[in-house]
Amino acid sequence: MTIEKTILEGCYVLKPRVFEDDRGYFFESFNKETFTKLTGKEVNFVQDNQSFSTEGVLRGIHYQIGKYAQAKLVRVLKGVILDVAVDLRKDSKTFGQHFSIELSEENKKQLFMPRGFGHGFVVLSDTAEFFYKCDNFYNKDSERGILYNDKILDINWDYPESKMIISLKDKELPPFSELSL
Repeated sequence: MTIEKTILEGCYVLKPRVFEDDRGYFFESFNKETFTKLTGKEVNFVQDNQSFSTEGVLRGIHYQIGKYAQAKLVRVLKGVILDVAVDLRKDSKTFGQHFSIELSEENKKQLFMPRGFGHGFVVLSDTAEFFYKCDNFYNKDSERGILYNDKILDINWDYPESKMIISLKDKELPPFSELSL
């Protein structure tokens, strides 16, 4: 596995070593020892989540606050998404900046976001299965979000907004200027 730093402090792209032959492929998607060595961070993942979405579905930008903040390691099992991480750590040099990357079943890349990041994605393929590990449990009372099309963040979702499928909950999220930490 190799690791690439992103423009966001503490956020990394992980590329697994894939073994392919005429039968298919194999790769190690997570190894705690390797992960800790690569990132320099000890992360104890406690919850795995998986979602299925159709083309144009946008989920996010979500995060949790306080003792329920979550670090995430995300990847795509089927399809293609544009994944977006937003640094919401006020003491970070990259506070308020975002990073986006195409994650797909083909490239098998993963994105690691430490605690204090917002996260969202839009599906670029007909369908997508999305999988992620969290280092903390979900807590409804700690859940927060930022409006996906916030003018300050100015995220290019690389998908026509008129064709996006967005939940009412996500459409009503507050702007970045009203960030709730």
